[in-house]
Amino acid sequence: MIEITTKAMGKISVSEKNFIDIPEGLFGFEEYKKYTMVNSEYEPFLWLQSVENQNLAFLIIDPFLICSDYETDIDDDLLSKIGIEKPEDIIVMTIVTVPQDGSSITANFQGPLIINKNNKKCMQVILSDNKWSTKVDIMKNLKSQLEGTKC
Repeated sequence: MIEITTKAMGKISVSEKNFIDIPEGLFGFEEYKKYTMVNSEYEPFLWLQSVENQNLAFLIIDPFLICSDYETDIDDDLLSKIGIEKPEDIIVMTIVTVPQDGSSITANFQGPLIINKNNKKCMQVILSDNKWSTKVDIMKNLKSQLEGTKC
């Protein structure tokens, strides 16, 4: 176990086997490559915490919890960069934005995180399908799901 300082929870112990390697970094944060996923106090959200910068953390969520018909059509050559060989190897997460002004909490469905659950390598991709937005209203979509309508 390694002790790291997090943005949200102070010092915590994490196993190196839970580290996520993002070889190309996240868009706008390319210099940071090592992260870990940490439970948030608000399920089902998680923190994607940088191991290299304690002040860098992203709230993330499984997009399929918000929108059951969410799709990511990603080229196999692109996925091979992080060793993805079959769909079962993939974990998809989206970055959440919680605005300071109290407006809607949103998830970035246009730029999901693709994680290889076998080797813990990750990449952020930009989907070519214009159907998905960078600002999907989480509460509005959860309500739609409950009412049986599509995202």
